[in-house]
Amino acid sequence: MKVSILAAVLAAPLMVFQPVWAHTDESLDAMSSPHGGQVRAAGPYHLELVAKDGELILHVTDHAWKELKTESGEGKATIQQGKTGSKIAVKLEPSQNNMLKGSGEFQINPETVIVVFVKLPEQDAYGARFTPLKPKTVGKPKKAGDGHDHGHHHTPH
Repeated sequence: MKVSILAAVLAAPLMVFQPVWAHTDESLDAMSSPHGGQVRAAGPYHLELVAKDGELILHVTDHAWKELKTESGEGKATIQQGKTGSKIAVKLEPSQNNMLKGSGEFQINPETVIVVFVKLPEQDAYGARFTPLKPKTVGKPKKAGDGHDHGHHHTPH
């Protein structure tokens, strides 16, 4: 009995603070992104996808918005072209300090879904699902990083 009460007392603060740690798509969509793309949380990363017809740029940062080097990293994007169901694979390669880029023959429309997988050296692979032309969540826009401190639990492995 004492053990279960002690466990409940110790677990309570974790349950209270869990929503602060959560990275929901909705909370990320409510923020303005550094490069105008859509942001998703994937493991220890924030991935920001800037998608244009024929071009993908993926910015990789940690949860404190610090740029992470993508040198020797790799990525893959699968673009589903709306309701037609056609899929196009695009290889993402390192570009500049914290970016992966790829290009191909595709169009971005409101129904486009892009699934991205990223593998940085000595890290696990992580994936995220993007809907780049999805309207932003209505609400007070927040700037990326405002009130979004994650240094306490997101350290690159």
